[in-house]
Amino acid sequence: MMSKLGAAVGTVLLVAVLAAAGVVNAVSALFGSSTSGHVNCAKPVEDIPPAFCVLYVAAARVCPGLDWSILAAIGKIETDHGRLDAPGVTSGENFAGAGGPMQFLEPTFAGVLGRHALPPGGATPPSRYNPHDAVHAAAFYLCDSGAPQDLYKAIFAYNHADWYVRDVFAQARKYSEAANLGTGDCADIRTATPAARVAIEFACAQLGLAYVWGGDGEAEGGFDCSGLTKAAYNAAGVELPRTAHTQHDAGPLVPAGEALLPGDLVFYGTTQDIHHVGLYLGAGQMIHAPTFGQVVKISPYRWTGDDYYGATRPDNRVF
Repeated sequence: MMSKLGAAVGTVLLVAVLAAAGVVNAVSALFGSSTSGHVNCAKPVEDIPPAFCVLYVAAARVCPGLDWSILAAIGKIETDHGRLDAPGVTSGENFAGAGGPMQFLEPTFAGVLGRHALPPGGATPPSRYNPHDAVHAAAFYLCDSGAPQDLYKAIFAYNHADWYVRDVFAQARKYSEAANLGTGDCADIRTATPAARVAIEFACAQLGLAYVWGGDGEAEGGFDCSGLTKAAYNAAGVELPRTAHTQHDAGPLVPAGEALLPGDLVFYGTTQDIHHVGLYLGAGQMIHAPTFGQVVKISPYRWTGDDYYGATRPDNRVF
């Protein structure tokens, strides 16, 4: 069962933990808290067909904490969300006996059905070729195999290859980021990682607090720009230096031309003097402590005549 774009790799078995604890913990931190409820499938998410997007989001809920993007990544890698023109996608089996959009071996699919009742909405009886049934069965299978607590183990159980697990994580991150470009609204926070969400929630809670030069919080009467960003990420367990310039230099940098994500830090100034920093909210907005006589507020991150310098992604986790 299951391989890159339909090339299955043997019978699926549960496996021991094969990744170092640090890698597993980092993976769990990124995808361990589902963002499914924040995905708007009515808007295109990369190359995912809207009907499959809805299925990935719905199916993730049968495994509490599983992120929809993991299912979407598997669907992409296995059969390009059912669009691959190859044996075993819509009928029959591939050379290893796998079939359907999520490339289940028949015994594996039957095993899932023996442990779980699939939600209504699929075929009668359930079929591994039915997208609804296949995606929900994949969610149940991952959950049975250790997700979301040990995603590496669960995905390795789905396909016994380290490259496969790495590809799933890379694709999942791409989908998660595309679906969570942000709204610019503290009442509707959307982020690609839990840490970015905590940082934004903290900063949003400071709206209206006075700007204070060198301020690190309410105890000092307010924040300055870098005091706010440092405190926001500290709340998320990410330690930043104190000044705007040192925060920029701490990186990692967001490559020029790459879309900004909620939680990115945006900087202003020159190579010699980075003098301001804000926390990107999405939709072209940032939350920041501007200057004397003002308060923490939401503003456009670009404006006519600005000296925007670049951005960093403090919670950029690479696997």
